[in-house]
Amino acid sequence: MSSPAQVEELELSDRPQESVPPASPLANQSSLPPVDGGFRAWSFLAAAFVVEAIVWGSPDAYGVFLDAYLTDERFASQKGAATILPLIGTLSSGIIYCTAVLVNPIAARYPQHRRKSMWLGVVLCCGALVGASYATKIAQLLVFQGILYALGGVFLYLPCISFLSEWFVVRRGTANGILFAGTAAGGLVLPLILPRLIEAYGISKTLRYLGISLGILLTPLLPFVKGRIPHTRTRIQGPAPRGTHLRDALKSPTLWLVLAVNTIQALAYFVPLVYLPTFASDLNLGSSNSALTVGMLNGASLIGRLAMGYLSDRYNFWSLALTTLGISSVATFILWGVLSHSLGGLLAFGVIYGSIAGGWTCLWSGFVRPLAKDDVNATNALFGYLLLSRGIGNIVSTPISARLYSEVHPSSNASVTTGIISSFQQPPTGFAVGDGRFKNMILYVGTCFAGAAIVSAVGWGVDVRVRRDSRGRN
Repeated sequence: MSSPAQVEELELSDRPQESVPPASPLANQSSLPPVDGGFRAWSFLAAAFVVEAIVWGSPDAYGVFLDAYLTDERFASQKGAATILPLIGTLSSGIIYCTAVLVNPIAARYPQHRRKSMWLGVVLCCGALVGASYATKIAQLLVFQGILYALGGVFLYLPCISFLSEWFVVRRGTANGILFAGTAAGGLVLPLILPRLIEAYGISKTLRYLGISLGILLTPLLPFVKGRIPHTRTRIQGPAPRGTHLRDALKSPTLWLVLAVNTIQALAYFVPLVYLPTFASDLNLGSSNSALTVGMLNGASLIGRLAMGYLSDRYNFWSLALTTLGISSVATFILWGVLSHSLGGLLAFGVIYGSIAGGWTCLWSGFVRPLAKDDVNATNALFGYLLLSRGIGNIVSTPISARLYSEVHPSSNASVTTGIISSFQQPPTGFAVGDGRFKNMILYVGTCFAGAAIVSAVGWGVDVRVRRDSRGRN
């Protein structure tokens, strides 16, 4: 286990020489606050947790907005509503994911501007939600709640990941779990609040209140979200270098396998987040219970992310990946497909799915750590690739799920299922909800998780072989 002094030496050894006078107090490494603990590290992590909850809360709770939009004639009657409206939330989160690979190199080149960019993010996110509150067309919602909000989220979210790599090294997996649990916390709280606000004030005023509240909450938090290493120490002269650790990682076959698994997992994971409230509405559960389903999923995801972050510091990434993906597939087929014909079954699915599938991103640090070797720039770059592949899966999953949702085959799906149920006097299944509208969607999600589990098994085998060959050479 690396000591704080060793960690600081590793962090500074990979950086280019800087024009700091020998007598400068910054040359004294002991002036840096400690890693993996201390007030500054934990206060940063607490503030970043809340920033994460606020930034991701709106996209993760978009299923509540979608249900409201689809029942509002102003938007539901417009052309392409069934296809474009589900895309808004996915586009918002997908842009945040996909832009990391572009923004991280710029942040490495100009690290002194990371905190300034966060204030710009506050303005963009608040302005986007307030702007969306005045929208009368679906295209306007797409621009404000989808694209503009995402750009603000990029400036708020990505610096948190960058700063975390400076504050935590040995406990980085646990810290990542706490940070990413903020996403689940936002996704838990908002679905419980939004239905009541929408019912009392309507969609427009709810968006306006949400935007104003976001600014009020973020303003006192940002002073605590800062890096451990002073700007003068991290300033890079000339182009940001690509370290040897990153070059070696890009040549590793396990990196490309994990990117494939990550993409396939994302193709499945976001579909229930978007459609569970609509699924619950088709069960006639009421708006509050519909929102509760995605709230329970996100609440369970909070626990799952904390647990997966802790486990990623201690167990092999591939074994954890194979286990979580396999359980997610089984839970989708059985709990969602068979047992979710009532509120109890749907909540059970949300809890299991959220706690297992929701913790996926917290496994990343267990994969990145042995490749990056405590190189902060390499760590941020690899996280950028993982975010990109997840964003691609997120965005692509929306038109696929929208197409599957729009396919209704009463003669082949609902009627057959109803006939079987009548013959055996059994209760209906989740596959039959909405006249079978969700059947193909459930099969798609479960199959994607199963496919990702198969690729994970291959990756585990490759990882074992690489480790064995490495020991043989040594």
